[in-house]
Amino acid sequence: MPENKFPLEDPPAALLESPPARLGPQRPSGKFLLAHPAHFMALGFGSGLSPVAPGTAGTLWAWLSFLMLQRWLSPAEIGWLIAVSIPLGCWVCAITARNMRVCDPGSIVWDEIVAFWAVLWLVMPAGFLGQAVAFGLFRYFDAAKPGPVGWADRFSHGADPTTDRPAWAGLGIMADDLVAAGCTLLVIALWRFFI
Repeated sequence: MPENKFPLEDPPAALLESPPARLGPQRPSGKFLLAHPAHFMALGFGSGLSPVAPGTAGTLWAWLSFLMLQRWLSPAEIGWLIAVSIPLGCWVCAITARNMRVCDPGSIVWDEIVAFWAVLWLVMPAGFLGQAVAFGLFRYFDAAKPGPVGWADRFSHGADPTTDRPAWAGLGIMADDLVAAGCTLLVIALWRFFI
């Protein structure tokens, strides 16, 4: 009979070690922002690091950047940029959330940026007041999450962010903001129709 390599009185040391402790959430910082290109994009080029209302800061960044993009890109080119930014955003948001070990961190604002770009792209040309109304409506739907926005937000929760998540899981992060954009556009369309 072959000799037992691990007799009961002498188990391998690896079997005696306790499982590694679960790590807590990673706090965003300038170092984290620059650690990976996906972090840089998902955190809105730094706007998501705002200590107060990062979603609002990201939406403001989207507004200002959209006005700058209009100087260099045609409406069709902006439309293509938005179309590419949605699947790319799913990927960068999934990577960043996994590395932060949180399902839908507030500091991830790429979802706000792309969604508000879509709102502005569809309501332009509009004056400052029209853009401000679009901003206020979008922030309301994104923050209060009424009806379908709340359902879309719940889609992003429930996954374990410490495991490898496929890029499509980032759609859960982006979904509520895309629905908030749709609700914003619906209200604006109804207002224009009836007024």
